[in-house]
Amino acid sequence: MNKRTPSETVKDATARPQGCTNFKLRRLVRQVSQHYDAQMSSCGLKTTQYSLLNTVAHLGPIQPSELARHMAMDASTLTRNLRPLMDAGWLLLGPGQNARSRLVHITEAGREKRREAQALWRVAQLSLNERLGESTVLALHGLIDDCMDLLVEPAAEPAAAEQAAGA
Repeated sequence: MNKRTPSETVKDATARPQGCTNFKLRRLVRQVSQHYDAQMSSCGLKTTQYSLLNTVAHLGPIQPSELARHMAMDASTLTRNLRPLMDAGWLLLGPGQNARSRLVHITEAGREKRREAQALWRVAQLSLNERLGESTVLALHGLIDDCMDLLVEPAAEPAAAEQAAGA
């Protein structure tokens, strides 16, 4: 197991990536999710559900397509994740601006559940900061943000999009 700190690895000009980046990231995400889920379990929410409640509370009412885009989820994953929150009465899918559109709203019960979960999330966040070290968490956040910026697909040029569509 590599015992070097993240900053030592990044500063080492001779270091080369070892192993599968996807596997390493998925393994890290599973471990971090398990850490947060263990803290959040007493309120009956998983971290993905808390994230949805939180996002709808901040951005809602919001169209499901916009919510999916903001959460970087496809529509079917969003629908599957919304269902238990709607069944519990914490979110509501109501009419939108026209007959074909819908909006996701947080209910008062959802706001109460979010407040309950927020305290548990904070405990999970602080304990992760303590376990990893705040400098490591800050470095990790920076690397994640940088990678996400680099991996964003550039918008297709209008001419290229028309050509691809057979126009």
